Amino acid sequence: MKGVIKKDLLHIFTRAAEILEKRDPSDLEELKELSEHAIEDVAVHKDIDLVSATVLVYSIYKILPELKDEDYKDLQSEFKRALTNLQQNQLGRYNQSIKTLYDIIRKGNAKVKIHLQDVMHAARIKKSASLLRKGLSIGQAAGLMGLSNWDLQQYVGGTIITETRKETFPENKRLSFALKMFGVK
Repeated sequence: MKGVIKKDLLHIFTRAAEILEKRDPSDLEELKELSEHAIEDVAVHKDIDLVSATVLVYSIYKILPELKDEDYKDLQSEFKRALTNLQQNQLGRYNQSIKTLYDIIRKGNAKVKIHLQDVMHAARIKKSASLLRKGLSIGQAAGLMGLSNWDLQQYVGGTIITETRKETFPENKRLSFALKMFGVK
């Protein structure tokens, strides 16, 4: 694992563990913001571990209010375990912790089980859209998040995710240039 990716993952897991430690409903939005910040790292590094961490944090943000107390405690302790394993460079154990975190989310209450796949799919689509805003192509963004181009195109077609660009070149000069280019006086 590259040092810069490990550093980014450590930041994500440290911050998420701190947020989960509080369990304050007002802090839920911080998980979403952390996920949004992490997507920038995914756009730059295109690393599967960053993708997994980003989708995990966003999925937890979406289903956290529905988790039972015992599942929440398991989630907290496994987050700490993942962080410790990552800090100690025990990547096999870290990967097992990630798998366990997803399992904890899946074994939550019935409502969570029913909607988890939808939440995770939606998380991947949302994060892919964020990658599009960062300049990646639809194919790159979909591929990084494990989606088909079609899944992402359906979402993008129903939203406006392109940013409005302001022209810094005045309209009259653009018109003048266009007329000169086509030889019109």
